[in-house]
Order: sequence, then C-alpha cells, then structure tokens
Amino acid sequence: MVCALLMLLGSVLSVFNAAAQVYPTGPVKLIVPTAAGGAVDVIARIVAEYLRRSWNQPVLVVNHPGAGGAIGVRAAGTSPSDGSTLYFAISSNFVALPEMQATMPYDVARDFAPIGFVGESPMVIGASPALGVNSLAELIALAHRRPNELNLAVLSRGGLPHLTGELLRSRSGADMTVIHYPGAPQALTDLFAGRVHLAIESLPAFSGAIAGGSLQALAVASPHRLPNIRDLPTVAETLPGFTATGWTALMAPPGTPESITRRISKDLRTILAQPEFIARLIELGTYTQSMSPSELAEFIQRQQLMWKPVITEIGSKSPR
Repeated sequence: MVCALLMLLGSVLSVFNAAAQVYPTGPVKLIVPTAAGGAVDVIARIVAEYLRRSWNQPVLVVNHPGAGGAIGVRAAGTSPSDGSTLYFAISSNFVALPEMQATMPYDVARDFAPIGFVGESPMVIGASPALGVNSLAELIALAHRRPNELNLAVLSRGGLPHLTGELLRSRSGADMTVIHYPGAPQALTDLFAGRVHLAIESLPAFSGAIAGGSLQALAVASPHRLPNIRDLPTVAETLPGFTATGWTALMAPPGTPESITRRISKDLRTILAQPEFIARLIELGTYTQSMSPSELAEFIQRQQLMWKPVITEIGSKSPR
C-alpha cells in the first residue's frame, strides 16, 4: 500500500516537473488590479511583452480595477493554479490599513505563490514653487515655524503616499495637515492653483510636473540617489533611514506548483537583467531589482514590518 502511494506521488510530481519544463504550452493571462493606461498597467504590459518574447506564447494583460485591488485579487485567486494565470501585484496588496485588508478576499502574501520582484517607484516630496523652499530641510524648518498651516496632498486614505506623509510628519516633527485626493492629477491641479502647498506621490506621477517646472521636487524616498536624477537628494540625507517606495511583483494563484513558479522566476530575472528592459522602466521612473521567490517573500515581510508602526498610528486616529 505504502509503495503504491509513493509511486502515485512520484507520478504526480513527474507530471508537474514535465509541465514546468515545457511551460507555457499556451496563452498566459496576466491579471492587473488597476485600470488600463495607468503607470502600473504600462509596466505590466512591458513585462508581458518580454515574457511573450521569451516564451513564444501570447501573454494577455487583463485589467480588473476597483475596490482597492480586491477585484483583481479575487479574479487571480479563483483562477486555475496551473500557470495559465499570473497576478501583477502592487504594494498596497501587502501594505494597507486593517480596514482595507479586511475587504480583500485573500491574503496575497500568505495565499499566493511568490515569483519575483519587478520594480519600485520611489515616493517624491514635492512643493509648490510659490512656497519658496528648495530643500526638505527648509520645508521642515518652515513647517516648525508655521505649525498646522501647510497642507499636504496625498492619495486616498491608507495608500502608500498617505503612509509616506504620515511617516514624514512623525520623523520630522513637522505638523502638516494631510488632505486626501482621489488621484494625482487632482492633487497637482490644487497645488498649481495654490490651494495646497505640498504633495507626495510616486516619481512616475510627478515626472511631467517636475520637468515642466510647475513642481519643486525636494527629495526622493529611495535608498540611494536615482541614477538618472543625481541632483535630487534622498529623504534619508535629511532624515536618516527614511525610505518609501511603491513596488510591483509577479505572483501566482494559490496552489501553483513550485516547479512552475521557479521556472517563471528564472525567466523573469533574465528579463530584468536586459539593458533595454531596464532603460524602458527607468524612463517611467521605475527601477528593477532581481529577487528569487524566497527573496521576494522576505522582502514583503520586511515591508510589512517597516510600515506596521505607521499603520497602527493611523488606525488609532479618526480619518482625516
């Protein structure tokens, strides 16, 4: 009996290993939890293009926006676990307020299978040129002189720009009023009109305004100065250890065999090393980083631990 079970298990494993060797044998669907045309969607389509070249199979981007990412998570979570569907995860799937996590049909970090990191888009602290500050240190000093007078525009409650804003307030001791917006364009409109003084968003959302001179970039919350914007200081140069980046990663539906996720991870890391791919993402203000499935899982845990105190602090307050 035991021998028969062992033989059966060996046969099943052989099937999975054989499938991984020839993966994929048909079209692959890549579910994206944001609307078409946005920064995440653009990056996902570039990844899909390179995977298609690598696999010589169609890789179809399918957008499932809405409900803070819950619709996309549900679509991916209920998909077959045979590698025919992948999920383009965003940082807010893993780092979010408890009330947002409660709406998720799955715990993506726990239930989905990690494949690999794709890229990160650091948060930028920007000011209206009319405010008259040229550095983060000048901004903090001004906020201390004028407590509660400066308005800081961020996206909806619980998003990474909001968390970054709260971390900035906590670390700098600068008491600014946080105002939530449904999107970066609305926040920038009010900043240009002088209704708000500051804004925090990812580099891709701000790049046009920075280039046009309508937004004064004070600092970027990346670990190091960016290779293509060397003159922009990091937040950590003023507030040591301060980092805040939005990021994307490739995941697979629950139950996807490890043999398949390892194969996809290897192919993804090959793509991430291509100079042309790196250059295309840098143009979008996104920076690649190669990670194995286990390294991605560890990275997610570190991000969750890093943001936990900020999330706890926000949760203890009433919504602003």
